[in-house]
Order: sequence, then structure tokens, then C-alpha cells
Amino acid sequence: MKDLGLQNQEQKQEGKSQARLDYEAGLEFLKNKETAQAANMFHNALIGFEQEKDINGIANATDKLGDICAERRDFDKASQHYDQVISICQDQGDSISVFSIDKKKAKLHADCGKHEEAINLYLDIIDQYNAMRNPQGTVDTLETLAQVYVDAGKREKAADCYRTAASIHEKYKHKRHAEDFMKRADELVAHA
Repeated sequence: MKDLGLQNQEQKQEGKSQARLDYEAGLEFLKNKETAQAANMFHNALIGFEQEKDINGIANATDKLGDICAERRDFDKASQHYDQVISICQDQGDSISVFSIDKKKAKLHADCGKHEEAINLYLDIIDQYNAMRNPQGTVDTLETLAQVYVDAGKREKAADCYRTAASIHEKYKHKRHAEDFMKRADELVAHA
């Protein structure tokens, strides 16, 4: 198709490819909650990145398409996109990005009622946070995992998550937070 010269000349001068421009436009649409337009731009960007053989661009556009599908509750398509991103990131040796996508997949599984898959992923995420010595990430994930256990009807396991979060807070002398988590654990078991 012939370039009609409708693009902003300033953007062209920045030396960005059309795929990059489409991706950035998708981010703008996403920021403005215009998900249909964003999806269209990310799809166009993905095609452009594939033609350019830009692996990082492919991963980023695919990730955003996964996010949009998850928001639309198209869980199968979102999972497919996330799996593709994980594959790319593993090939690139990018364990941090794999970790980030694993968190999205865990939430996706929890949202669509696939509790066992969500539980397994969240347990792996907790292991990663522990390996990184990130107690806040561990506690936040334990709290999320507790809710997944409650949704799955496993109240005692949810209480264990809260107890573990309490012990982490105790270790750092966060008495009020520790007491709050212990109270939540006790309430879960009392209502079982």
C-alpha cells in the first residue's frame, strides 16, 4: 500500500518502524481504556514485528494481546498468548519476564476457576520470591493464594497461608500485620 503521508512527520523522523509506532499507539489506546482499538494496534504491531524478526517486539505485542484477552475473559486465547511469550522469553534466557508472565497466568487460572493450576503456579511464584529474598512479594502472593484456596474450598490451606504470612511479618517485627494475618487464619478455621 502506498504511504499516503498521513503519519505525523515527527514520528517518522524518530526512526521508529511502523510496528513500533503501532505498538506505542496500542499502549495509548490501552491507557485510555479503548481495548478494541488497542487490540487492533497490537495485532498490527505483532505482524510488523514478525516481518522485522524483532523477537522482543513480538513478545511485547503478544503479551499485551494476552492482557486484553484476559480482561475480556477470553481465558483460552489469553493463555495461548502468554504461553507464546513464555516460550520466547525462555529461548532468550529472560527468567524475569517468564516470572512476570507466570504471575499473569496464575491470576488467569484463578479468574477462570482453574484452582489447581493457579495454586501450582502461585506456589512456584512463592518459591521465586523466596529465592529473590523478597518477603513483601512472598506475603502478597500468600495472601492471593489464600483466596484461591478459599475459592477452591480448602479453608485450612488458606489459613496456613495466612499463618505463614504472619510468621514473615513477625520475623520483621511487624506485630500489627502479624496479628491481622493470624486473626484471618483463625476466622477461616472457625467458619470451616
